[in-house]
Amino acid sequence: MAITATEIESLIRESFPDALINVQGDDGQHFAAEVIDESFRGKNRVQQQRAVYAALKGKMDGPNGALHALALTTKAPA
Repeated sequence: MAITATEIESLIRESFPDALINVQGDDGQHFAAEVIDESFRGKNRVQQQRAVYAALKGKMDGPNGALHALALTTKAPA
């Protein structure tokens, strides 16, 4: 089951409603996302990315996940 960039953005937006989110990718499996949110301030990159992966609600879980690969960039606003 393929997923779209819009669906990924919607899932992330549920957990980060005020974030600047940019998701790119058009093959239904491989995407790149940048998430900039104030809640990331003071957290290291691993903590930030875990929070975003949690927002995806299992869409990346194993070979049966809808999302195969996500290149993820996270940071707090400047």
